[in-house]
Amino acid sequence: MARYTADSRDRVRDAVDMVDLVSSRTELRRAGPNRLTGLCPFHEERTPSFGINPVEKVYHCFGCQASGDAFTFVMETEGVDFKGSLEVLADRYKVALELEQEDPRDAETRQRRERLLELLERTATFYVRQLWESAEARGAREYLAQRGLDEATLREFRVGYAPSAWDTVLNGSRREGFGNRELWDCGLAQKSERSGRIYDRFRSQIMFPLADGRGRVRGFAGRTMGDDLRPKYVNSPESDVFHKRRTLFGADLARSAAAKAGFVVAAEGYTDVIAMHQVGLRNCIGIMGTALTEEQIGELARLAPEVRLALDADSAGQEAMLRAARVAQRRTPPLRLRVVALPAGEDPADLVARTGGDEIQRLVNESVAFVRFSVMRALGTGELASAEGRDRVIDQLSAVLGPMGPSAEREELRRIAAGRLDMSPELLEQRLPRGRAQREQAASGAPPAAAGSPGKPPSGDSGSAALGRREPTERSFLALCVELPELGAKALAELDLDADLTSAFTRRAASHLREHLAAPSAGLADDDPLLAFMRELAVGDERSARATPATFEIERLQLTLARLDREIAAARAAESGDVSDLARRRSEARERLAGALAQAMDGDA
Repeated sequence: MARYTADSRDRVRDAVDMVDLVSSRTELRRAGPNRLTGLCPFHEERTPSFGINPVEKVYHCFGCQASGDAFTFVMETEGVDFKGSLEVLADRYKVALELEQEDPRDAETRQRRERLLELLERTATFYVRQLWESAEARGAREYLAQRGLDEATLREFRVGYAPSAWDTVLNGSRREGFGNRELWDCGLAQKSERSGRIYDRFRSQIMFPLADGRGRVRGFAGRTMGDDLRPKYVNSPESDVFHKRRTLFGADLARSAAAKAGFVVAAEGYTDVIAMHQVGLRNCIGIMGTALTEEQIGELARLAPEVRLALDADSAGQEAMLRAARVAQRRTPPLRLRVVALPAGEDPADLVARTGGDEIQRLVNESVAFVRFSVMRALGTGELASAEGRDRVIDQLSAVLGPMGPSAEREELRRIAAGRLDMSPELLEQRLPRGRAQREQAASGAPPAAAGSPGKPPSGDSGSAALGRREPTERSFLALCVELPELGAKALAELDLDADLTSAFTRRAASHLREHLAAPSAGLADDDPLLAFMRELAVGDERSARATPATFEIERLQLTLARLDREIAAARAAESGDVSDLARRRSEARERLAGALAQAMDGDA
């Protein structure tokens, strides 16, 4: 497989604006000269523990210990490998990539794929021009206007029109140097069963480009003009460049807004998505039908940790929500689902056209947790008049309420369900899996299970991956060396690594910082355990952000005192004679520490 040159990677790394890149996923605020903080995009939190160093272009989270550089950030947030992250960043920051010498067969495959993508991009541009400039597309323009969609938003989504002639795209592409096989391979042409000749796949249709997360057109969905014609929508066939199971309509346009909002709105149709973007819900995507796939759920999870399903209120839409929930719960961590309660018989585009944006925005804001939707659906559609019908409803409720841990929401839903089923909440609880498990456990005499997730150890302070619990002073000292490099360089040079530091790891970290204080993560391999710690130091925590010469002196003196305490203990254990000199030096260090503490307190006053 072809590899990009090291020079290409360096030029991309130099071009990246780390603040711009990370801000697309979380809101950042300035916390120091070389430090910005925000809520971690890799785990749920309410108090920011995530930060970046925009100069070194690294990030670190003190909560979940995620750390890396621009490439790892894109790999983690967009689900691509290193090569993919390099390409994403090169596209974003307009850097031309150069390939190393590659195998001729690999080069041929890559060039063929690039030509197919170029052909799709050219065709999308042609369709847009046809929609707005051709007389034939008047009906398409009128239809879109009746749906309440304005030209600016339609152009943003690159909506177009495929002419009615059988060979318009075919002939135009041939003139640009593309062959019949390429048109066939990217799904723009199909073959006549009668004559064997190929012709345009899309004709007399409104065209919706289907792009990947980077905005590259991979295929099309064509809406047939005329409600009496079936099928209403025709998609590109599966190919080397298009896989419907992985595609979300509008994901490239919704990515930034979804990251900032913390959730993505999933609608069914193309015009639904466009209408919602038009009224400000720019974190909306389309699932292109009601059968959400595992691959699409994975793509949704990369956009945001929560999905609000704005699907039609008919039975197909509700079944789609149930399927989505089953797939979402299999993920680790599970994708949070909420349901937007649309009026019966209306899709989002209808609602926007009828009421404007306020009503759909209100419904999105008032979305309900999927578990509540499931309980209400079971109670609303079940046969509650007979005992058999109620038993079937209880079976449905068991799948929803059984796995839930104790919470106010579970208790409320249990009481609502018990009231509708005409039974006591206690009796219903006994019919649920959690209630049955508790009865069986009590009968067996086994101790109650510990709180928390099954198979998950109790949470605790993990700290840095490489630093032990007894090394906070050394960690703070090294962090302050990075934050105050003039004082740090002098102190590191004077440090006796073996005597002043207690572990091989912190000794190696200090030794590395002697040579790389200005750029702590420089010169380290990607698999070096020291790299994550250096990124952590480069980002800095709240204490390092408030670094002063006085706080630096406090940490340095604490190292000195800890060393003297060890030396005194060792001398006494070995009965090696007088420790008065060590005791005197420890007393002097304590006096200096008291002075530094007083100075630090005066500075805070």
